[in-house]
Amino acid sequence: MEFFLHYEKEHKENKVRMTTDFGVIDILLFEETKFHRANFIFLTKQKYFNGTQFYRVIDNFMVQAGNSDDKKTARKRKRIGRYLLPKDTNRGFKHDRGVISMPSSEIDNPHKLASPYEFFIVQQQGGAHYLDGDYTIFGKVINGMDVVDKIAAVDTDEADWPLKNIYIKNVEIIE
Repeated sequence: MEFFLHYEKEHKENKVRMTTDFGVIDILLFEETKFHRANFIFLTKQKYFNGTQFYRVIDNFMVQAGNSDDKKTARKRKRIGRYLLPKDTNRGFKHDRGVISMPSSEIDNPHKLASPYEFFIVQQQGGAHYLDGDYTIFGKVINGMDVVDKIAAVDTDEADWPLKNIYIKNVEIIE
């Protein structure tokens, strides 16, 4: 976390543009969640998200991305390193429609530390407020919820994985 404390002071960017197979999603990252904003900017600059997928899609709930069954993604993670982010849920943010939040890691994790490589966007009308307090909200969609809705509407298998892969082609900093 020491790394991200320093990183966030030098890298103040807070808007990213995500180009997907379904269109463009612009995201504002919140200053209040410093570790998570800095982590997302760091991974964007490392080009980590490029080529990852929306791999868990539940219509009228959320779309989750940042992972892939492609070996390139595993190699990127190995190069960047294995770490978790602290839960930061006391900032007053709610899991409203369009917010970006970070899921818990699959690593043995009783404190629900966040997986730095993955994120989800709440798609549900009216939000998913039962998630408040459990997962760190670190941004919101400022343009492109229509794209999120298109992604959420795709056919999935019983594990909520889209039947046709949905890729993040590129994530770039716009501000």
